[in-house]
Amino acid sequence: MEKILIVAELKKDEVNKSTLENLSYANSLGMETSAVLIGTGIKKQAEVLVEYGAKTVYVADDISLKFHGTFSYTRILQEAVSLSEPTQLWFTASEFSADLMPRIAARLGVGAISDITKLELKGNDIRAYHPAMSSKVIQECLFEKDEIRVLSMRGGIFDISEAKQTAPNIVKLSIPNTDLRAVIRDVVIETTEGVDLTEANIVVAVGRGVKDSEGVERVRPLVDMLQAGYGATRGACDAGLMPHGAQVGQTGKNVAPQIYIALGLSGAIQHVAGMTGSKLIIAVNNDPEAPIFNVADYGIVGDLFKVVPILTEEFKGANSTPISTIEI
Repeated sequence: MEKILIVAELKKDEVNKSTLENLSYANSLGMETSAVLIGTGIKKQAEVLVEYGAKTVYVADDISLKFHGTFSYTRILQEAVSLSEPTQLWFTASEFSADLMPRIAARLGVGAISDITKLELKGNDIRAYHPAMSSKVIQECLFEKDEIRVLSMRGGIFDISEAKQTAPNIVKLSIPNTDLRAVIRDVVIETTEGVDLTEANIVVAVGRGVKDSEGVERVRPLVDMLQAGYGATRGACDAGLMPHGAQVGQTGKNVAPQIYIALGLSGAIQHVAGMTGSKLIIAVNNDPEAPIFNVADYGIVGDLFKVVPILTEEFKGANSTPISTIEI
């Protein structure tokens, strides 16, 4: 029987959305599913993993694990794999997995496939699809050997199931000694106001078409009304119009919201690579030949500063239910 071990990831001390997506999907397959969680003061988050389908949660909880440490986290994952004996090890596609996934795969002596946007499972046969060349090519990947398969999934490709109250089965993992090769004293994180882009159900993104900081603020009423994440192209970020933490694209963040509203951005390949997982794409641009219209479900040719107020009023009056909760 296939056994899946989900590597849980925390964001602001809570299990992130992508982890719950992976866990929900793995559990829906009828396979034996467990999870591993590393951090400080994480008992309640371990219980959350159980509610979303983890039969067993392997927990490493210690003050020394407050900050991500490559060497200690890798050792803990090795122990979790040894105890759970999975046939598959799942990560979320993130900076967290980019650091740990190659290390654990190398120590296990197995192959790995990262940033998967589609997964097909038939027993122990796995067919994974991975975007390449700025998403111009989708690679179809298979594992040749019958061994532990290590995978990372892009957020937004699975649905989250409803939580169910069940008795937690928690297994405590040993805490490794501090590795003096790298001692982390503090972590400085660039933050952006509002909804996290990678967690948002709706994302509003702007390009250099907003022109200046005043233009950025003229779009904000739409962002706030929709309870959306506020993103941008690399060009807008490099121009100082938006913080770099808001960048969506190949060298920024990958997002997969229910609705993606692209305002005043041309649709360069590098940007599109980070948002093609969106369920519904609405584009506004005054250039009818803009490449963004090639991937948009709905396109509006016009001045974004004239269109945005109209959209804001139309969305506001469309439904009394917050749009961030509407399913497409």
